[in-house]
Amino acid sequence: MKSQQKYAQKLSLEFFPPRTEQGMEKLKTVISGYGDIQPEYMSVTYGAGGTTQERTLETVRYIQEQTEHDAAPHLTCVGTTREGLMELLDTYEKMGIKRIVALRGDLPSGMMDPGEFKYASDLVAFIKQEKGDTFHLEVAAYPETHPQARNCDIGIKWFKHKVEQGADSAITQYFYNVDSYLYFIDNCERNGIDLPIVPGIMPITNYENLIRFSEGCGAEVPRWLKCRLESFEDDKASLVAFGQDVVTELSQRLLDAGAPGIHFYSMNQLEPTISIAKALTFKG
Repeated sequence: MKSQQKYAQKLSLEFFPPRTEQGMEKLKTVISGYGDIQPEYMSVTYGAGGTTQERTLETVRYIQEQTEHDAAPHLTCVGTTREGLMELLDTYEKMGIKRIVALRGDLPSGMMDPGEFKYASDLVAFIKQEKGDTFHLEVAAYPETHPQARNCDIGIKWFKHKVEQGADSAITQYFYNVDSYLYFIDNCERNGIDLPIVPGIMPITNYENLIRFSEGCGAEVPRWLKCRLESFEDDKASLVAFGQDVVTELSQRLLDAGAPGIHFYSMNQLEPTISIAKALTFKG
């Protein structure tokens, strides 16, 4: 963990662009509630469809220009052209955006070809080539191994390639096993990978959603955690309270081990993320 312990610990948040005006107004209220914890930035996810992309831009613009927070838009390979990407990068540069999350993205059902960029490493290389150090580039990391990698060694190989193309830091897929993160960092260090790798953590508020999301992205929900969550059945309040305790302890253990911060997948909610964040002790 020595490679991570040299960085100041920061907190960041992820939101998705609302589909409706009502949803946007709700998100504005949620964002205002995070003022007390002063996140380093707020990232906004990016879809493959035109309407979703427009909502991403709208949300990024609101955060960047109408709040005290810094926005970090996601960019994906799916459906992206060089011309379109340059136009968007120019727009973000004019807005004062300093950080971008560069991802491959998931192919929508029925789409066979992602477009002009096949991998996140291609996206990173292009942005660095065209924009130099204008943007701090975040990429994804997978402590439990990318779901499409045949083994850990191949996963590390491709992660290192992505870093070598110009990534400045990384955010992990969410996980609930501290050891998976510690082992991943050790593996990165053995392979000469040295950049901040921030744990991505998702608060637990709904059992069915958690299992569905995890099956889709390859994140493991430990058996003991599944059993406890199942035991609450229709007692949502107890499930949320238990989940908050679990995620708070997990996050603090990561910080105590030297992780360079926590990135919360907020699901556009204020609670329980704000309560978990306020309970944590960060080292400057």
